[in-house]
Amino acid sequence: MARVLYLTQVLPYPLNTGARVRQYYVLRQLARTHEVTLVSFVRGDDKPEHVAHLKTFCHAVHTVPMTRSRWRDGRAAIQGLLTQIPIVIARDEIVTMQQTLARLQASESFDVVHADQVSMSRYGLLSQTARHVLDLHNAMYLVTERLAAHETNPLKRLVLRREARALARYEAELCAKYDQVTFVTDEDRKLIEQQLSRWEVHLPDQRFTTIPICIDPSDKPPIKPVAQPQRITALGVMFWPPNAEGVLWFAQEIWPRIHAQQPHLIFTVVGKNPPEYLTQLHGTNGIEVLGFVPEVEAILADTAVFVVPLRAGGGMRVKILDTWSWGLPIVSTSIGAEGIDIRDGENILIADTPTAFSAAVLRAANDLDLNQCLRRNGRRWVEEKYDWKTIYRAWDEVYARLLKP
Repeated sequence: MARVLYLTQVLPYPLNTGARVRQYYVLRQLARTHEVTLVSFVRGDDKPEHVAHLKTFCHAVHTVPMTRSRWRDGRAAIQGLLTQIPIVIARDEIVTMQQTLARLQASESFDVVHADQVSMSRYGLLSQTARHVLDLHNAMYLVTERLAAHETNPLKRLVLRREARALARYEAELCAKYDQVTFVTDEDRKLIEQQLSRWEVHLPDQRFTTIPICIDPSDKPPIKPVAQPQRITALGVMFWPPNAEGVLWFAQEIWPRIHAQQPHLIFTVVGKNPPEYLTQLHGTNGIEVLGFVPEVEAILADTAVFVVPLRAGGGMRVKILDTWSWGLPIVSTSIGAEGIDIRDGENILIADTPTAFSAAVLRAANDLDLNQCLRRNGRRWVEEKYDWKTIYRAWDEVYARLLKP
């Protein structure tokens, strides 16, 4: 048994974002055989009962308030532009987190420091004696690069391109500092390996591992649909730029084609903190932007088709795994389903242009045999391929290599 210090940028509970899902089930797996101490940033909507739940299987849980402000963002932007540090890394350098980790490591001995995502990578390297694991989730530089490709504001596009270059180098250099690095998709792993070559980072002894994001299908039973579902639903945290940009593209380029043919359908957008350019769409042309909805079961039961219209992103979309568990038909872009083992036409429909996407949504909504087939096959697929209780045994192998004398 090893003593593990596990670092996260968001509290790994409740399971309402992809990052939290990844962190939560990795924690559960590690806690089966190791003594795990969690240190996490927390925000205003994190509740004591969330921390209490994590304490039921973690040895200890320590929290640090995340401090964000326009002043801090501005300072990080200046620091990033004047150095090689990505702005998102400079933004999250919080002194209280450094102090908390220093106190912990002065009073306790840890065998492994496990940093979750690039945002916690610098904190993970504060220990000089422990072994180090980095779970990258995705190639962040690619997410930023794709956002830049669709940005119409020239200044923002310039900043995003600079950030993508800084992240590419930063992520490559990180891999040289960690003993083990995991990815959720082989695609992201290959991209980072390309950056290693580009920046001439040599890793003779480095070991990479791909372990997909997994869920617990038994926690999400199939949703029984209403007699005639009326909604086309998009769900995800809307403060994440790729989600919001994808929904805007769908609303502007795809939804008018669907609405013109079937005006009774409703495009429902669910997700925390949607930007103003999305909230302004509420009430127009059959679109409703609901923001955060604590209980989504009624909306899901009334969902004819679930859409994932992403044009930027990296890693895996947990929303697809969740939607398969709920037994809903899915139409996604190739980027939206990237990194997931899919069967186009069997458990999902893939479309990348407005014409193809609108046609796929209408087909999935109106062809009842196809609709039922997508529902059944998706549920069966997630049970076979993405159940954490079986797939996450791969983490035991990562730690066995890490701790090998």
